[in-house]
Amino acid sequence: MSVETHRLSNGLTIVAEHMPGLESSTVGVWVQAGARNEDAAQNGIAHFLEHMAFKGTKTRSALEIAEVIEDVGGFINAYTSREMTAYYTRVLGGDVPLALEVLGDILRHSTFDKREIEIERGVILSEIGQSLDTPDDVIFDWLQGVSYPKQALGRPILGPAENIKRFQQADLSGFVDTHYGAENLVVSAAGKVDFSALVKQAEALFGDMPKSAAPAAEAATFIGGEKREEKDLEQAHFTLGFAAPSIRDKNVYTAQVYSMLLGGGMTSRLFQEVREKRGLCYSIYASISPGLENGMLTIYSGTSGEQISELAEVTIAEMKRAVDDISEAELARAQVQMKAGMLMGLESPSARAERMARAISIWGKVPDLSEAVAKIEAVSVAGLREYAASVCAAQEMSMALYGPISGAPVMADLHTSLRG
Repeated sequence: MSVETHRLSNGLTIVAEHMPGLESSTVGVWVQAGARNEDAAQNGIAHFLEHMAFKGTKTRSALEIAEVIEDVGGFINAYTSREMTAYYTRVLGGDVPLALEVLGDILRHSTFDKREIEIERGVILSEIGQSLDTPDDVIFDWLQGVSYPKQALGRPILGPAENIKRFQQADLSGFVDTHYGAENLVVSAAGKVDFSALVKQAEALFGDMPKSAAPAAEAATFIGGEKREEKDLEQAHFTLGFAAPSIRDKNVYTAQVYSMLLGGGMTSRLFQEVREKRGLCYSIYASISPGLENGMLTIYSGTSGEQISELAEVTIAEMKRAVDDISEAELARAQVQMKAGMLMGLESPSARAERMARAISIWGKVPDLSEAVAKIEAVSVAGLREYAASVCAAQEMSMALYGPISGAPVMADLHTSLRG
């Protein structure tokens, strides 16, 4: 399998990977704009726009958009993240031209009909309500918000209800005009795909778009803070957050291996100590989410109100213990888990297409997988211990608690213990 790329004269990039043996393909358009590209008054509009893309174009109704893809056995979907918005389809290889034509239609010819806006406004308000009824959605938005207060990176992707209630056609069109320029788009495809045909069609669909780069996203700084709310729930939800390397940082692989051995699987330190030995929770994990310029280490667990204090204290103790006794065996296990997870995850064309699109947005090219494997293998015990020490010594920390949390320690005390 080999990756091929082509850049149109207006700056739009096409990238594809033919995967022998597959009959299907994923083809999509990734836009380098998400919640982080909104100001406070716009918060939620990138996600609103993602919804509206399927609500009708100059030549197709909302039903016809769905029918034309499902009539060939495919599906079409989209998602919004903090830094990107993606519109993608999964179809049989022979239907890639149809899929890309539909994507071009919704990206360039959506009408943002006023009646459809009102319908989708209600859908999104229901989505926000559902999210507010889901404690582990709520707590991660809180953690992001206290980590990056009064910053675009700290705002929720769905946006506040008051914004959703007032967005109009002009707001949607304005965001498209600003952020959906050719240089901000990546057409990515993987599976049974003909690259030369893809480039030719992309040129026809998008080649006349003006060459325009969107304004840079607002800079973000991890500040840290605490948010807690007592609520009558079955479980107390507990999260910690720490600044972590960005995807471009040379230390990102060390941070990812650290999060894997700390809380990435059943053999991880937190799972073994907190769940297996002490029975304090059903699930506990740690993860790194590296963005273009910022990253965050997150630890999450849910437990009873009676056990939340012990769980928090044991979590801090395990983080401190990692500074001195990470072993070669733990490192090797975490490295294998990371490599296997990455390679197995990329056996699907959808994952391949997403990886390529994201790589283009980060580096302007798609690094060979062997580069990532080599960087994982280059992580050392000494480097891990040094990173673990830097987390414990961090000046800033975030914590969010939700549920029966009256017995939980305050963040300042946990932070003092971690740094002590």
